[in-house]
Amino acid sequence: MGYLKYLEIENFKSYKGKQTIGPFKSFSAIIGPNGSGKSNLMDAISFVLGEKTSSLRVKKLSDLIHGAPVKKPVSTKAHVTAVYEAENGDEIRFTRAISGTQSEYKINGKVLTSGQYQKELEKIKILIRQKNFLVFQGTVENMAMKNAKERTGLFEEMSRSIELKEEYERCKAEMLKAEEDTQFNYHKKRGIAAERKEAKLERDEADKFKKLQENLHDSQINMQLFKLFYNETAIDKTQQELDQKNKDMENENKNKEDVEKELTEKKKDHGKLSRDLQKLDDKLKKAENEVQQKKPQYIKAKEKTTHMERKLETARKSKKHAENAHASHMKEIKKLEDELEKMQDEQENYEESIMEESQSQGRDLQLEESQLKKYHKLKEEAGKQAGEHIQNLDSISREQKADQDVKDNLASRKYEVESSIKQKKHEIEENQRKIGSLEEFLGTCEETMRKLKEDETSLSTIVDGAKQRMKAINDELEGVIGQLGEAKVDRHESSRAQKKQELLGNLKRLFPGVYGRLIDLCEPTHPRYKIAITKVLGKNMDSIVCDSEKTARDCIQYMKEQRIEPETFLPLDYLETRPLNESLREIKSPKNVKLIFDVIRYDPPVIKKALLFACGNSLVCDNEDDARRVAFGGNSRNKTVSLNGTLFQKSGIISGGASDLKAKARRWDEKQLTGLNQKKETLTEELKEQLKSKRREAELVTIKSQRNGQESRQKYSTQELTNVRDKLNKNIGEVARKEKLLKESDPKIAKIDKKMDDRGDKIKELKTKLNRVEDGVFAEFCEEIGVQDIRQYEERELRVQREREQKRLDFDNQISRINNQLDFEKSRDTETNITKFKNAVKNDVAELEKLKKEEFKHMNEINNVDQLMSQLKNDRIGLKSRLNKAEEKINDVRKRVTVQQKEINSIQKSISALESKLEQKRADRHSLLKECKIDDINIPMERGSMDDITQEPDTSSQADSSQETQISSQGTKAMYEREARITIDYDDLDDDYKEFDDPDDVKKQLEKMNKDVNDLQMTLQRINAPNMNAVKKLTGVQTRLQETSTEFELARKRAKKAKQAFEKVRKERSDRFNHCFEHVSNSIDDIYKALAQNPSAQAFLGPENAEEPYLDGINYNCVAPGKRFRPMDNLSGGEKTVAALALLFALHSYHRAPFFVLDEIDAALDNTNIGKVAKYIKEQSESTCQFIVISLKEEFYNKADALVGIYPESGDACCLSRVLTLDLEEYDIPGHDRYDRNDNPRRRMASP
Repeated sequence: MGYLKYLEIENFKSYKGKQTIGPFKSFSAIIGPNGSGKSNLMDAISFVLGEKTSSLRVKKLSDLIHGAPVKKPVSTKAHVTAVYEAENGDEIRFTRAISGTQSEYKINGKVLTSGQYQKELEKIKILIRQKNFLVFQGTVENMAMKNAKERTGLFEEMSRSIELKEEYERCKAEMLKAEEDTQFNYHKKRGIAAERKEAKLERDEADKFKKLQENLHDSQINMQLFKLFYNETAIDKTQQELDQKNKDMENENKNKEDVEKELTEKKKDHGKLSRDLQKLDDKLKKAENEVQQKKPQYIKAKEKTTHMERKLETARKSKKHAENAHASHMKEIKKLEDELEKMQDEQENYEESIMEESQSQGRDLQLEESQLKKYHKLKEEAGKQAGEHIQNLDSISREQKADQDVKDNLASRKYEVESSIKQKKHEIEENQRKIGSLEEFLGTCEETMRKLKEDETSLSTIVDGAKQRMKAINDELEGVIGQLGEAKVDRHESSRAQKKQELLGNLKRLFPGVYGRLIDLCEPTHPRYKIAITKVLGKNMDSIVCDSEKTARDCIQYMKEQRIEPETFLPLDYLETRPLNESLREIKSPKNVKLIFDVIRYDPPVIKKALLFACGNSLVCDNEDDARRVAFGGNSRNKTVSLNGTLFQKSGIISGGASDLKAKARRWDEKQLTGLNQKKETLTEELKEQLKSKRREAELVTIKSQRNGQESRQKYSTQELTNVRDKLNKNIGEVARKEKLLKESDPKIAKIDKKMDDRGDKIKELKTKLNRVEDGVFAEFCEEIGVQDIRQYEERELRVQREREQKRLDFDNQISRINNQLDFEKSRDTETNITKFKNAVKNDVAELEKLKKEEFKHMNEINNVDQLMSQLKNDRIGLKSRLNKAEEKINDVRKRVTVQQKEINSIQKSISALESKLEQKRADRHSLLKECKIDDINIPMERGSMDDITQEPDTSSQADSSQETQISSQGTKAMYEREARITIDYDDLDDDYKEFDDPDDVKKQLEKMNKDVNDLQMTLQRINAPNMNAVKKLTGVQTRLQETSTEFELARKRAKKAKQAFEKVRKERSDRFNHCFEHVSNSIDDIYKALAQNPSAQAFLGPENAEEPYLDGINYNCVAPGKRFRPMDNLSGGEKTVAALALLFALHSYHRAPFFVLDEIDAALDNTNIGKVAKYIKEQSESTCQFIVISLKEEFYNKADALVGIYPESGDACCLSRVLTLDLEEYDIPGHDRYDRNDNPRRRMASP
């Protein structure tokens, strides 16, 4: 962060001429006596940083020039320059000059406007309006005395939310006014709307009266048109039906011949498809047998391949082990051969050295012949004198030689034992390797056996289960076929029944709440009740049962969309039923009287309510007499039905069973037959599947054979493993025994070595005695030949000979040992094993390749057959489907033949009935036309007039036989022909009235029209004469309502716009204020603790209005160290000042300026609090910003880094201020907490 470096002042207030004040340190104190011009320096800083003239204690700008207040200005100009050093080290010169009554702003010599000047200051966080860089004298005391509302003003100024205050109040006033206007227009609109409603009611009454008159006339015409329309429609329809029936009669005979011819063709097609299906079944059965035959071969080939792969893996491991053993063996042989060659070379070198040495010694010690004889003579003499010693020495030497031989023998045996141990260890390794291979093979065998046993168990279960299930299926199939043979019902459905069945399937699929048709959900407990149950259920037999009314409505909507014939639904939640009368179950006479409900089985149980709705408390009896007695013979009447279908109702109506009832009852048999056929097909398909499972018996035999072979291999491998383990244990025991012998030989050799060492001491003693005798005998001879004693000469000859012999013996022993070991190693043939295993691997690889080819061949054959079977099955499915369709077509054609004959008979009856009906409808038309003429109802006509209607006596459709005879006369026919020429215009008749298909609907509509006409006539008689001026009144009211609605809408829009503007300003003001308040409230507690230097001190800020805190006060409470919580007003003066300083510093931290100028903030503090505040400022100056403090108290300014002294000097007209600057960092002041100036970049200030 940058800092204020120094000030340049010229002719500003008490500072005459040009003066430089500074440099300022991180913590600089401005001191001096009262009246010296300290506050003028504060004014100079405020002035150059853009403060208003009113805040500089003068009335006008020119009064800031030195001498101007006393009317003696030293100049017409004055200026103050603040030199600011930025963080990057650049200096910025802010200059504000006075020229007359104007201010001039410059930055680094460049003239700027006041606004530009302020923006540049804001870039370095100097905010002029918020005064975040200075505190005037008395500000702290004033802050301590502020109330909550005044503290809110501080926050508004610091957060700049006060800038929005005027706009906030203006927008709020506009919003309230707009809302008031909206409310006024709303009430006005309501009043006019009520007036309009009243006028509208009067208008409606007049319109209603007129409308009723028109409606009555229209209704009368409409009703007569309706009657005539449906009369003519019936006549046209009857005539068309009659014509159509005559045509149908001609066509039906022709169609019958065509249908019979079609039946013959269909039978031929069906026979051809049956033969094709039989051929396809034969091919499929042949393919299945082929698969069953090839699968065991494939499994056997697969097993052989797996076994060969394991065998190959074992052979490869053995080959690798043999190669490793051979390499080690050859390495050992090479090592022994190298050692043997080396030993032979050493022996040859030694022999050559002996020869050279012998030649050299022979030249040096060559005795003369006389001396040699003398030597032998003296030697004999010495032997005589030392005979006893020589004899003892020979005896001991023989013993020594015997022990040496024993020792050599033991060493030889030790070597042989070591070689034998080595060989046994090789055998042990071979045994262990073989055991590992066998154990691995046995583990594989066990896994294979486990899988084979699992497969055998699974297949046995499947095959046995298939056999048992086939037997059960065959028994069940015989029973189903027998039941089908007994049933003689033609179950083939018509196309209409098929559509109904498809509809039910779709409804069940689309709507889960649909259960099915009632006939499909229940059945008689005994066939004898079929006709009785059919009679009672009636039309409800085909009703669809569903769970709720909503489901029923959804289904009906779906049927309408799909244009499907109507159906009856029984929604269970909508049906109203009565509980069964339990007393009816107690009827004893006549016998066998039962509730219909009790002789019906139903599923699911939830449809019980639908069954109760259809049956009620109906009873079934054995015959008509019993049914009549139960129905009418008791205290109360009951609804009963006999087994032949005669129904006795409570009302007394009796309806008997008919042939169509028996036909309907057959539907129970059709339902049973459908179930039997489905069961037959299911059992047949299951029998085929079980037959496939049974054919896997051959595969089971193959698996058993494989398991037996695997058991044999496992048995042989187990026996071999036992033998190898026995060999291993035997070799281990042999090695242990020989190692024990090896351990026993070492003590024996050591014992012999000890005996030989002890004997060696005796030999030395005897040789010493023998040497003394020889020294006496050879004394002169030794002097003669020039040796010290005779042993010197003998040792040269004998010692050398002995050493040479011993050395040669050592060479021979070593060479013999190496040769023996080399012969042993060469005798071990390890290469044969490698060749053997290589051949085994090669053979196994070839065999494995052959087996894989064979396995692949079998697999391809099975896959090919499977593909053929899949194709045959697909072909069979298609062919079966075609055959079923052919059967359905044959059945349909057969039924069509029967239907055709029935149709011919039915058409003949229909023609007679239609002729009678046509005459009846013509008579009805004549009656309607005559009625219109009598009642003066002018119906619209396209041709003819009311005069064409003959005034004959009415011959309605209900005339007796004599009238019918008259109608059939010639005159009546002429009248009908004349009236037939009248064409009525039905355009005025509503199209909806022309779409009725059901006569009942036409009858209901006609009754409704009659009722409407009567009601209109009665209504007109009751109504008084209405106000006919209501229309004019309503028009005026509607005009005023439209104007008021427009005004209301405009007011509402203005209110909405004003509210949006107010909310925008309110949000901006709240965001500014809350951002500042949250920062200050979060930091004030830490600042207060730091000022009080006590962690128990606490400071709190709280808004009185949490939603809009700037509208009310801000509470400021503190807990002074060691005291209880108190409001701000109850604190002492010093505590208030410290609390005010904490608030001041917290506000300053919101928009922290790079430097902070404080004017006598310590005025109300005691020495203790002064020290705390000074310490806090000292700490903050080192880390946050630069502090420049005007103070008169030593306890405060002695903490500063530099002092700026202001002292007065008398002038001509007014006091002059002079400046002294003292850098306290250059002095070591006791008790002054300083640190190296190099630690803080702001310490490295240069004096200007």
